[in-house]
Amino acid sequence: MTLHVFGSINIDHVYAVPHAPEAGETLAAAGYEAFLGGKGANQAIAAARAGAPVRLAGAVGQGAEGALAELAGAGVSTEGVAQLTAPTGHAVIYVEPSGENRIVIFGGANRALTPAVLEAALAAARPGDWWLTQNETALVAESMAAARAKGLRTAHAAAPFDPQACAAVLPHTDLLAVNEGEAAALARHLETVPEALPVPMTLVTRGGEGATWRDASGVQTVPAFAVAAVDTTGAGDCFLGTLLAGLDTGLATGDALRRAAAAAAITVTRPGAASAIPNRAAVDAFLAGQPA
Repeated sequence: MTLHVFGSINIDHVYAVPHAPEAGETLAAAGYEAFLGGKGANQAIAAARAGAPVRLAGAVGQGAEGALAELAGAGVSTEGVAQLTAPTGHAVIYVEPSGENRIVIFGGANRALTPAVLEAALAAARPGDWWLTQNETALVAESMAAARAKGLRTAHAAAPFDPQACAAVLPHTDLLAVNEGEAAALARHLETVPEALPVPMTLVTRGGEGATWRDASGVQTVPAFAVAAVDTTGAGDCFLGTLLAGLDTGLATGDALRRAAAAAAITVTRPGAASAIPNRAAVDAFLAGQPA
């Protein structure tokens, strides 16, 4: 099967700062780097490096050749990426010494995605494939409804979180991926509890506390691996992409979750988002050094 990511492509401008800037404060950065990012690109690269066939559908503006080359180099098909007049999306990321971050996103071309891009992406999909979205592009709910109608398995990462946007996607979602705070906020919006969110499968990530998977067969929890974090940007995207690759290639859910936790642990020990995501060999080596 193939994982189709209908998702965002950003250029991440990353600043190393002693602390998050306060209101009215001018803060000197200790370092600056630019990386490929965007939740869609991150998740696509994670899944491809984990061994899944991946097609990314999205949009960029002028001057994004480097980003597309990096995606292709990671094994992601970019045939579905359109070039629009809107500028490529970007993010400004402040990273503190602990590895925690603060992020501001400009949607750009991601928010200008057209029905033609969606139609072309769906034409390449087949029943049983995975269709993955995030809340960083236009046409999210429309794409999920169309993918479900075509017989695809659908997954949605509900970030950047907006309860109304997430609620609109839920009727078309097989797997919902949220962090702990998002799960609680969505439950309040729906007047329910996080354990009863109305989707067949939920993945709730909890940072250093690991993640919880819930489906009709029950609940599985995977702990986080203890590592020294350098930059947590993209860790959740890495987890989800690696998890979907594992499920797509036939791993049992528990094994796929453990590999996803290992990939995310490696990611936070490296700077950047997409560039920090490990390949399958690195995950194998990491797990070989862990207790069974």
